[in-house]
Amino acid sequence: MKIIDLEPGDPRLTADLLPVLLELRPHLTEDLFLRILTEAHGQGLRFTAAYDADGRCVGAAGWRIVVNTASVRSLYVDDLVTAAAARSTGVGHELLAHLEQHALAAGCTALTLESGTQRTDAHRFYFRERMAVTAFSFEKPLG
Repeated sequence: MKIIDLEPGDPRLTADLLPVLLELRPHLTEDLFLRILTEAHGQGLRFTAAYDADGRCVGAAGWRIVVNTASVRSLYVDDLVTAAAARSTGVGHELLAHLEQHALAAGCTALTLESGTQRTDAHRFYFRERMAVTAFSFEKPLG
């Protein structure tokens, strides 16, 4: 498996990574994804792709370094998805390990993410990866 950090403007963001990301975020269109990339890159959003031995993108992670008063400095994972056909093959583990190395290099004290309450298979994976539930996430829809 090959893990690659993709830079803004890299055509693999839409050609390779977006189709995998759509499995988690089906509301995205290519146009919306590109608009998000343009704005969120300035907020620190980065993407990492996992490729199998045949060169197919089988995993995607969106992440950023966050500095705040709660955790001081952490790597926050916005998106973590393994293509359905490649689940339970180690893709998620490899992506998390890669992100953990980014976090350590950046002096982070934690790697954090949020996961929808309905994603029980993902929660089992996170527990296997020695992650703990440390907070509730609250949301108030606007508009």
